Amino acid sequence: MKIDATISANLSTVGRAARHYEALGYDGLRVAELNHDPFLALTLAAEYTDRVELITSVAVAFARNPMSTAQLAHDLNAFSNGRFILGLGTQVKAHITRRFGMPWHNGPAQMREFIEALDHIFDHFYDGDPLNFFGEYYQHSLMPKTFKPADSEAGRPQIFLSATGPLMTTVAAETADGFIMHPFSTESYIRKVNLPLITRGLEAVELERSDYTIDFSPLIATGESDEAIELAIERVRGRIAFYGSTPGYKMVLDHHGWGDLQEALNRLMKARRTDEMAALVDDEVLAEFAVIGAPDEIGAQLLARYGDIVDRLSIQPEGLSETALGDLLGDLKAAPKG
Repeated sequence: MKIDATISANLSTVGRAARHYEALGYDGLRVAELNHDPFLALTLAAEYTDRVELITSVAVAFARNPMSTAQLAHDLNAFSNGRFILGLGTQVKAHITRRFGMPWHNGPAQMREFIEALDHIFDHFYDGDPLNFFGEYYQHSLMPKTFKPADSEAGRPQIFLSATGPLMTTVAAETADGFIMHPFSTESYIRKVNLPLITRGLEAVELERSDYTIDFSPLIATGESDEAIELAIERVRGRIAFYGSTPGYKMVLDHHGWGDLQEALNRLMKARRTDEMAALVDDEVLAEFAVIGAPDEIGAQLLARYGDIVDRLSIQPEGLSETALGDLLGDLKAAPKG
């Protein structure tokens, strides 16, 4: 199992953070697209590291087009000697149309075509196939030799897709190299909803499960004292409440029969009574979504829940000493899958 750390995209700190987490033994570094560009940050991370994989987790696909994304992914993968993984997500319609000023067509169908176009462009970059892609949303048919990347030795980067709902999960299984599960997921939802969809999707494209990556960032509440654990629990409770207020994630709560919770959280969010939201997340809900315990208990819990289904985890609990964190990483990486 590979273990990743999430680092800030702040350009003044990313180099030191990247070097630090590589030295601790992490396998990958993730940068999200929040208030900074993830590709630029990971370029600096590549310069400061030698071994770790570099992952956009996630870059907003629809804020770009397949060609611009392919060029960014190629350049970063070439510069890092093949260590880059292109993690993509859709964001929501309001952000695409109102923040980025880009068109929103149909989330799953548009994403399927986006990745198909990326693969077509990569076929042209690395295998010399003709560039002749004509889809409903994207068309790519012009690539003079001057504009085609020449440094192709590192090969094509992997593509991971973030998904929560069944349609996008199917797209991830049928088009991408890996599936990034949202932290607002439970073991039951993963096993009973996500895994059957992934299995069917891989079968449809005749891809072996061993050639596919399932990636997850679990919610963890831990600390090196009882007080620290309690503070971590309240932070996680707040995150569950925030995610749970989002209509797009209601399906996870519905799976457990907790759909009313989503509606109650959403009402508080709309009323700007956000300080009241966490109190609605009771201990039963908390236990389903979060792994809770002392540092030496967390590894076994994570493996019991996810060890047979997840190929890489993002693990970065707040407040742990480097010794405790190193021990946790060692426990997870040493354990055989399944």
